[in-house]
Amino acid sequence: MKSFEQAKKKIMGARTILISGHLNPDGDSIGSILSLGLGLERMGKRVYTVSYDGVPKRYRILPGARRIAKRTDKIPDLAIALDCGTSKLLGPTFELFKKAGSILEIDHHQFRTPFGDASLIDNKAAAVGELVYLLLKDLGVEITKDIAQNILTSIIVETSSFRLPNIRHLTFEICAQLMKKDVNFYKLVDTVFWSKSKEASTLMGLCLSRCKFSDNGKLAWSIVRRGDFKAVGGKDEDVDPVVDEIRAVKDVRIALLFRERKNNLLRVSLRSKGKINIASIAEKYGGGGHFDSAGCYIPHKERYIKSVLRSARALL
Repeated sequence: MKSFEQAKKKIMGARTILISGHLNPDGDSIGSILSLGLGLERMGKRVYTVSYDGVPKRYRILPGARRIAKRTDKIPDLAIALDCGTSKLLGPTFELFKKAGSILEIDHHQFRTPFGDASLIDNKAAAVGELVYLLLKDLGVEITKDIAQNILTSIIVETSSFRLPNIRHLTFEICAQLMKKDVNFYKLVDTVFWSKSKEASTLMGLCLSRCKFSDNGKLAWSIVRRGDFKAVGGKDEDVDPVVDEIRAVKDVRIALLFRERKNNLLRVSLRSKGKINIASIAEKYGGGGHFDSAGCYIPHKERYIKSVLRSARALL
């Protein structure tokens, strides 16, 4: 594929490489950063791994996680953006990207705005970790146990532990090869997906108790406030799974979670079932994502919330 050739050429021609994922990183972002970083280091590259919002607690056990920095002043030959549908998702880190010799995008978002001069994009990939695996194999990099653990994390989290329709046969073929690296799968999936902290469980219950339904139960939404996090000692990452739990409710076809943020903003997570392009709503507000999973930010004003809900009803 031409995109793989582009990516290989950029990587082979660079000595120093910066790798970053999106703001509010999830397991796909962190797992991909770590696996690609470890792989490129095996090629003799000088690699800097960055996550502007740090590494969520549940992923800090992953190999190489301690080396991810929030900031760096190093200007690389090549900057690689992982799991970013737009440059905005890099946050302030994009300022450093603009100083790099070249920018490579590796992503699987269906709805996106290109910003690099080279790209490796496959919107049918279940996770960016799949693309990292295929790229490293193409580069002739040995997939070690540590790399395998990080790629598996990417796939486990992005597929909700193999429960979402974004899985393809190649997903299982890749996982089968990774499992041969003696990864303790039970321990990994329990740590990065199934186990929840007391804070996360409390916030989950709070959000579900506030859930509102309309349109015969097809539309459901809830909100988590900044005071909620303070009250239970939780963090934004603790409510990442909530919108998927709302979507799992019988008859719900569109699920929304509004999160209060600083600067009078709401972070909106959107999910859908069936043939509903929920990303079309996110795009209206400068966001994006996948056909059935997307996100954006809106001003924290009632009229914007009502506008999002009207758009959701229109899709129904």
